[in-house]
Amino acid sequence: MSKEDEQCLISIREALEVVRGKWAILVLTLLSLGPQRFNQMRRHLDNVSIKSLTDVLRHFEQHGVINRQVFPTSPVTVEYSLTDKGRAYIPVLREMRIWGETWGGTSEAL
Repeated sequence: MSKEDEQCLISIREALEVVRGKWAILVLTLLSLGPQRFNQMRRHLDNVSIKSLTDVLRHFEQHGVINRQVFPTSPVTVEYSLTDKGRAYIPVLREMRIWGETWGGTSEAL
């Protein structure tokens, strides 16, 4: 394996560490559409538990992928949005959509 191939694998592993987990890609997709509140995301992600969504959001916040903005309302309103780092993932989401439209639900590749 060449040095370039090794670096490619390392970079992909690092990217997957940030977008790991069952719900990560779907949460990024929702946030790519615009800022979202916690319960908005829960409604769009039918089967996600509160804990799972909280874990994904905290993980993304720790990795600088999302902003968490608290509004001083009663009750408190929290809104999540993508940072520049998070928005840089949008082209990957678009390519995943194209791949899903082309190959999703088929067993042709097997």
